[in-house]
Amino acid sequence: MDRIDTVRLASFSVAAEAAAPRVAPWATPSEAPSASAGRMDIVFIENFVGQTIIGIDSSELHVPQPVRMNLAIGVPAIRACATDRIEDTINYAAVRNALHALLASHGVRLLEALAEAVARLLINDFGAHWVRVALAKPAKFDDVAAVGVQIERQRSDMPKSADAQNGLANYASLGEGLIPS
Repeated sequence: MDRIDTVRLASFSVAAEAAAPRVAPWATPSEAPSASAGRMDIVFIENFVGQTIIGIDSSELHVPQPVRMNLAIGVPAIRACATDRIEDTINYAAVRNALHALLASHGVRLLEALAEAVARLLINDFGAHWVRVALAKPAKFDDVAAVGVQIERQRSDMPKSADAQNGLANYASLGEGLIPS
């Protein structure tokens, strides 16, 4: 399996997530949302560099440019610490592949919007409970090392999709009407 087994992770941490306190958006890493009394484990990816078309200047809209990312991906007490199974944690290779795919297809112009898309990807597809996404354009200006943005998001910040809100109701109607009464 390439991505985290979100079903097993959710069942492992549902009770802990319900008890997690809300944290101010300016919180430091030590104040990151805690699944159970300080037991948030952080998986990180540093200095990922990918090529993408992004920007508002006409010179940026046709030629891919480098974008550097630093990611902190919080999950409650990673089960892989005990099980030693890749299915019980965030798979770095799968995240890397998903980031390359996102950079090839995102269609946004601002780093802020791209950072939001990365946060959504990590929370929705990889089971993260909290993320910090730092994006930078290292080659934007000659006299500046990099320009960028850093955001933090929690699972509870993400809007619920219609499919997620309906839950098992979708499955209940799959065979409805097929058997005459």
